Amino acid sequence: MKRHWLRYGVVVAATTFLILAQDQKTPPWAYALNPPATPGAPAPAAPPADTSLKHVPGSNVGLTLPQTRDLFNPPDWYPDDHPAMPEVVMHGRRPDVRACGYCHLPNGQGRPENASLAGLPAGYIVQQMADYKNGLRKTSESKMGPPTTMLAIGKAANDAEVKAAAEYFASIKPKPWIKVIEAKMVPKTHVSGWMFVETEGAGKGMEPIGSRVIEMPVDLERTELRDSKSSFIAYAPVGSIKKGEALVTTGGAGKTVKCSICHGADLKGIGNVPSISGRSPSYIARQLYDIQQGNRNGPWTQLMKEAVAKLTVDDMVSITAYLASRNP
Repeated sequence: MKRHWLRYGVVVAATTFLILAQDQKTPPWAYALNPPATPGAPAPAAPPADTSLKHVPGSNVGLTLPQTRDLFNPPDWYPDDHPAMPEVVMHGRRPDVRACGYCHLPNGQGRPENASLAGLPAGYIVQQMADYKNGLRKTSESKMGPPTTMLAIGKAANDAEVKAAAEYFASIKPKPWIKVIEAKMVPKTHVSGWMFVETEGAGKGMEPIGSRVIEMPVDLERTELRDSKSSFIAYAPVGSIKKGEALVTTGGAGKTVKCSICHGADLKGIGNVPSISGRSPSYIARQLYDIQQGNRNGPWTQLMKEAVAKLTVDDMVSITAYLASRNP
């Protein structure tokens, strides 16, 4: 099936992506960056307006493509599958507070470029928003749009909006969302919409995975329509889940700290300590790296400093692969 009617942005050649990855100091598999425009090149022509109704499996809702991209009125394909959304989740507040349900989806499952909020403790969400507002939670990669946008939203949102959103997402039970597949070879990918997607056409094929986790949509068309039931695949190096399990459950002979001490025996959180089980490996890796580099701070983050201090990026690959492989 042709996917071009859903693409937005510029699909670049593999060589351009490799140059971008080499220039990027942060792990490029975790901090997916949209390709930069070629200097002096004319802007690509806008595709013809597509006003036909789109549909996704299991939904009676019909929406046009522009409707699915409204930051203040996100598509809700399954309105009966979640509680009634508060105003800030459903519409946000123009111009500075986007609808939470647009990026994080109405059921809070989220996507690789942001966070899964479903089932997180309300107190934890409130604290993170306070950290954004107070400049304590920043990203290690300023060129990545979603974290930078979240920082701006955190500064603009008021206490009532934060409380309403936090209580809403905390009330939703997370569901399995990511299938981890260990592999030596993976599909060639490029970044579009701040996430990895499979490269089509002349550049398609397979490549060695190396030391990275590649998280990508199971069904690109549904994901780009912001279908909150369309999940993700995470390709990880062979053996990474077992290595990650050792680090997470034992601390790796002093390499880190057992995650269960704070996150619970099932890694699903204790009190206001968040669940880390079954969540996006891209997101978790960014948090580990941000904390290690001193860019994510705040009252509870201090507890993580010792845990991340000795971790290598390879360790983060293994840890995030293991955590993502578990049920949320």
